[in-house]
Amino acid sequence: MLSLKGKQIYLRALEPQDLDFLYELENNPEIWEISGTTAPYSKQVLQLYLENAHKDIYEVKQLRMGICSLEGDLLGLIDLFDFDPKNLRVGMGIIVGQTSDRNKGVGTEAVEILTNYAFLALGMRQVYVNVLEENASSIHLFSKLGFEKVGVKKDWIYSNGVYKNEILFQKINS
Repeated sequence: MLSLKGKQIYLRALEPQDLDFLYELENNPEIWEISGTTAPYSKQVLQLYLENAHKDIYEVKQLRMGICSLEGDLLGLIDLFDFDPKNLRVGMGIIVGQTSDRNKGVGTEAVEILTNYAFLALGMRQVYVNVLEENASSIHLFSKLGFEKVGVKKDWIYSNGVYKNEILFQKINS
């Protein structure tokens, strides 16, 4: 049986009360290089996003879910993007908001749950992730969960006057 609940977290749809969390996260310049953001978002734009977050992944080609503690606290976000039902693949991205919540298994459970969802509920054959070469924590996370390094995109991200390599990982559902 497919479940969106783990031992310490669960995944859920975004809710209107998530606006302040989303506003803080999306406007944090420290994560802009991984999200592709180049300018702040207004609360109005994010409110419109939340109002449309219910749309089906087949329509908008993406799905964003909240990562919550079992007590209901919103800890981060996990996304499926570039949903491709023809080729049965989808990209994944994750961010845990507070550094104090990282390296405690939250990301591991969230990635396991959403990968299973992609394979079992959506029928995907593969899930891929893009990780900056310098992001040792994410490289460790995806490697231990069976994602295989399949390539390096040279000088892929331009950030703070420097080009950075991005590693492509994928997990194939056999």
